[in-house]
Amino acid sequence: MLTLGFVLENLLDYETTGYEQDVTAVVIDSREARPGSLFVALPGERADGHDFVADAFEHGAMAALVERPVGGEWPLIDTRRSWAEQVGQDQPPPNRVCLLVEDTLQALQQLAGAWRPRFPHLRVVGITGSVGKTTTKELTHAVLSRRFRTLKSEGSFNNEIGLPLTLLNLRPHHQRAVLEMGMYTTGEIRQLCQLARPQVGVVTMIGPVHLERAGSLEAIVAAKQELVEELPAAPEGVAILNQDEPLVMGMAGHTRARVFTYGLDDQANLWADKINSMGLEGIRFTLHHGRERLNVHVPLLGRHSVHTALRAAAVGLVEGLSWEEIVGGLQGMKSQLRLVVVSGPKHSIILDDTYNSSPASAIAALNLLADLDGRKVAVLGDMLELGAAEVESHRLVGRRARDVTQILVAVGPLGRLIGEEALAAGMASGQVFFAPDAEAAVPLLEGMVEPADVILIKGSRGARLDRIVAALSRD
Repeated sequence: MLTLGFVLENLLDYETTGYEQDVTAVVIDSREARPGSLFVALPGERADGHDFVADAFEHGAMAALVERPVGGEWPLIDTRRSWAEQVGQDQPPPNRVCLLVEDTLQALQQLAGAWRPRFPHLRVVGITGSVGKTTTKELTHAVLSRRFRTLKSEGSFNNEIGLPLTLLNLRPHHQRAVLEMGMYTTGEIRQLCQLARPQVGVVTMIGPVHLERAGSLEAIVAAKQELVEELPAAPEGVAILNQDEPLVMGMAGHTRARVFTYGLDDQANLWADKINSMGLEGIRFTLHHGRERLNVHVPLLGRHSVHTALRAAAVGLVEGLSWEEIVGGLQGMKSQLRLVVVSGPKHSIILDDTYNSSPASAIAALNLLADLDGRKVAVLGDMLELGAAEVESHRLVGRRARDVTQILVAVGPLGRLIGEEALAAGMASGQVFFAPDAEAAVPLLEGMVEPADVILIKGSRGARLDRIVAALSRD
């Protein structure tokens, strides 16, 4: 169990005196603190965790990592000085204590980096890529959990904060961990790997997501490639790569690990064909591995989900699971995660895919819409952080929207590019509508929705198209 003694040992000159109070949780949100938790006060652009230390203690936290004194009656222990000098060699930690460090984020990462080696028999699966990371993580967890006690990163805990928090949730009973790894620029995934020490690395696909921050597609490839570069040598290390993506397959020569490929190409180690999208009932396809062949039906939406299933199955195979366990995990995945189906006005169906958007995921969502019955309405908003690819990416989605939809509502200044391209590609002017923002789109849709419509709503989080879903799903 993670203990306060462990925290002190790894942050300052402290020798355990037998006082090993359990740390029940490590949190960065004071509202999530509970008795026995460690609160990490992270400074931020919108809120400073130091302003919420008192609230964390009120919720039961027993310690807080801080970069500056925060007042209150709690003792302040400076980790740059020895424990004996400040408290006394044989004295246990107070019931509530603030631990002063130079950088709370670095201290959090230091603790996670010291905690991970305590689980030498744990195998870690790292997942990265421009799209599909979270769904792949969830489905991989469902597969591995058929045999192993498996930890996963919650939500989108995939960065320099979220991954250390996940690692600190490791306990002796865990046999596997599935961790999502995101990035904005080079060096970040390498740092995450040095903390998590993955033996298996899964790469989904590479696209111009975060291109604005990364600078170029080549920089994104280099950043994602850090996962396979950090894997141990074969046979312990395995890089699971997308055979259908040349940019991903180019990583095969940059790893010491064994390469295992998946895709729709029959040259892959694990591949699929005979794909049949059954709309909201899921997808059917045939899996091939060597001479083995299985017909599978999984409750995932859209043809693009076949790749998600292949990734999770590939992890299952390299981790020694039987086909019965793998297929059971795939079929037991009930949640579509990012895309949620909700009831809309006049008995319409809303496909809520407002978590985020990129060219690849927008086209995948439109492909799903094409598989469904009913009049097809797409509400498409800004796709952000695409850098130099911004204009052409929105136009690409506009061309696909023209092929799929009967009604297109383009939302926001970048979303407008989607509508304009659909018109240029031949969509009738009476089928394309423009709204400057999410709020303006609501009355437009309320006036045009018909019974049995299928309404796809998708855009980057910053476009706030979730407000449209909230307004329409109230009916």
